[in-house]
Amino acid sequence: MVLSFSSVILVSVLILSYGVNSEPVQDKQALLTFLSMVKHENRVQWNSSTSACDWVGVECDATRSFVFTLRLPGVGLVGSIPPKTIGLLNRLRVLSLRANRLSGTVPADFSNLTLLRSLYLQENQFTGSFPSTLTRLTRLVRLDLSSNNFTGPIPVAVNNLAHLTGLFLQNNTFSGSLPAINSDGLDDFDVSNNNLTGSIPYTLSKFPASSFAGNIGLCGGPLRACNPTYRKSSGLSTGAIVAIVLGSVLVALLFLLCLILFLCKRQRRPDKKEKPVTEETQAAPPAEAGTSSSKDDVTGGSIEREKNKLVFFESGVYSFDLEDLLRASAEVLGKGSVGTSYKAVLEEGTAVVVKRLKDVAASKREFEMQMGKLGKIKHEKVVPLRAFYYSKDEKLLVYEFMPNGSLSALLH
Repeated sequence: MVLSFSSVILVSVLILSYGVNSEPVQDKQALLTFLSMVKHENRVQWNSSTSACDWVGVECDATRSFVFTLRLPGVGLVGSIPPKTIGLLNRLRVLSLRANRLSGTVPADFSNLTLLRSLYLQENQFTGSFPSTLTRLTRLVRLDLSSNNFTGPIPVAVNNLAHLTGLFLQNNTFSGSLPAINSDGLDDFDVSNNNLTGSIPYTLSKFPASSFAGNIGLCGGPLRACNPTYRKSSGLSTGAIVAIVLGSVLVALLFLLCLILFLCKRQRRPDKKEKPVTEETQAAPPAEAGTSSSKDDVTGGSIEREKNKLVFFESGVYSFDLEDLLRASAEVLGKGSVGTSYKAVLEEGTAVVVKRLKDVAASKREFEMQMGKLGKIKHEKVVPLRAFYYSKDEKLLVYEFMPNGSLSALLH
């Protein structure tokens, strides 16, 4: 059967007429529900009595049977995206909601937007981890989630988006290591200003350093090397230095613990040699530090001569007395539970470390016995004790000054 020319014209007019008057009813209802449930400014004024294809920000296909594009950038949208609204636009190709104040998580029903090619959600207040629903939108070409509050790791499932040419994740708080994202078709990539750590995968090393800036823990690729080589002249590795420092700290702590326990034990034990107080002993002046014998302690005959005397060990190379220490310039090196350590520089330029003990209750005999044991310690990892001073009110330990830095500097 052959149609006449007039019949063809009539059929064409009917088809065009049907196309013009058609309406994406389901998509229109989903958009109206979205706008009614989300706070917004008056920039979006959709009239339910007109076709959704004529609304601001909405584009339909040629037959006006479904919504093809939804662009609502910077229109003052506030709050979270309700489910069963935009997620029902299952033939949407382009979705732009950038520069609003949308918050919460990306709805799970965004996984229905399987034909979506461009998604722009940047400059909002979205939270939560990387939206796993978006990794199912395998036709995506451009994905922009930048300038939000997304957290957690970037999933390796991003590789499901095999058609991506642009991925923008900057200005969030993503953490963890970067996955090895396939970058064969990727032209634009940015993860700057996050909390990412570890080495940059080789697949991403083609992008400039600006794509990774602001991630202190990232290294490799266009950034600094992850394992800088140390000079061969360095005598010890980092591990060896740490081991030495830790060993020294343990030895020092054990020594201090033993000293404290001993002094506490001796303090609780009564002194068997203590003489009863008599009128004769009350008349005698108290003994001062540095006296040379028990006779001097009673009579005080050599107090003035010996009171500034420091007791040096035989292996020492110093020759100064307490007056020299008092005249020396000093700076605090550190404070501990048993006293404060100072660096003292004598007038002739010699530098020593003086540890001023506090709250140590011990007789001179007990103190000298303990110092004698300390002075005999000879170990390459322990600073040797060179001299000590004892009096009723002052107990000082004199060590060599080690000019090679502090424990804190070696540890950090």
